Amino acid sequence: MIRRILQSFLLAFQNIRSNLFHTFLSVLGIVIGVGALVSILSLIDGMEEFARDQITQTTSVNAIIIKTNAHRTVNGVTLRKDTFAVVDYDHLMALQKSLSKPVTPHMRVTSLSGEVKLDTLRVPVYGWAVSGRVWSDSAKFSGEMLAASHCERGDSVAIVNHAFVKAAKITDDQAAVGKTVKFNGLTLKIMGVTVESKNTTPQLYFPVSLLTAQQLYRNVPEVFLDAAKTEDIAKLKEEITAWLARTYPSAKDDFTLLTNDFRIQQAAQGFLLFKIIMGLIVGISVVVGGVGVMNVLLISVTERTAEIGIRKAVGANRRDIILLFLSESVTVSAFGSALGLIFGTLFTMAAIPIVKAVTKIPFQAAYTFNTFFLIAIIAVVVGVVFGTYPAVRASRLDPVEAIRHE
Repeated sequence: MIRRILQSFLLAFQNIRSNLFHTFLSVLGIVIGVGALVSILSLIDGMEEFARDQITQTTSVNAIIIKTNAHRTVNGVTLRKDTFAVVDYDHLMALQKSLSKPVTPHMRVTSLSGEVKLDTLRVPVYGWAVSGRVWSDSAKFSGEMLAASHCERGDSVAIVNHAFVKAAKITDDQAAVGKTVKFNGLTLKIMGVTVESKNTTPQLYFPVSLLTAQQLYRNVPEVFLDAAKTEDIAKLKEEITAWLARTYPSAKDDFTLLTNDFRIQQAAQGFLLFKIIMGLIVGISVVVGGVGVMNVLLISVTERTAEIGIRKAVGANRRDIILLFLSESVTVSAFGSALGLIFGTLFTMAAIPIVKAVTKIPFQAAYTFNTFFLIAIIAVVVGVVFGTYPAVRASRLDPVEAIRHE
């Protein structure tokens, strides 16, 4: 059987080679359709990779967020709960030690606006209680940067931004270092100043471990843990869920675990939908190309009627004739698909520099295995679907009438 199939494909290839130009014109629709499909899929795959890189640069996909559910919804109305549990800094450290995989804990409270008292001056600020390093949008920094060790020791220290220094009428950033301020009942020593050129709002950062349980209850903290490896997230979520259940047995609905990988999943779903829609639109060209393949084979059946008659007269059955023309159909469509693949690849290689020049975005097309596999499937499907009718028509020819045909 395999030998018969190979012989059929060999004869099909010989027939195509003898009418190469005619075959090329007939499968031009497949060439254009497959070329357009390759271009679109590779560009969309490149867009997906670019989006994935942008998401991973702006958010940590390894972060597991412990969201505190401080509100409940009743009849469509959102109300703050009378009581709910809050993860404080000590519990966060205990959670870190209980996990089997390494994580980096982070804790932040942002809704702490108030006034800072500096001598007799009062400066409205936006306060941040954090568990570690504060990142500035400038490389310049005066004094010492806030670190996780300050939070572990419970040091009464703070850092401010340049806008605070300006609002407090201090001569320069370095002069602010060492001054003592009071904020929300805390006495803090300024240990550093960040230079934030874009932020004109006075900011103050201090260790979150200085906040009391009542303050955390009024200003719900953001709590998350960065896993060392993405593959550890599933196991860590199970361990964190179990730890929350043990530590807060009466707070079943007060916490929700979230991960940032859902953003990548959402982006992937969007690009998949875009692929399907564009693939269906471009698929019209492939269908037109399939009609061209059918036309080539119908002409071939007419031109080779006598040959078909002789083949049947010397013992070829209907299945042999069908196999012969289906092999030729698949070969013709594969030939067109290969040309389309080359055409589409060359087109995207030429288009990418233009896209970069216009958008100023470091974007690249992505050629994946799925794209090439899809093209191979298209070649086979088009060949079989549009070659079946000519093959069946050829197999039904009467051998005597076919031999007498001129």
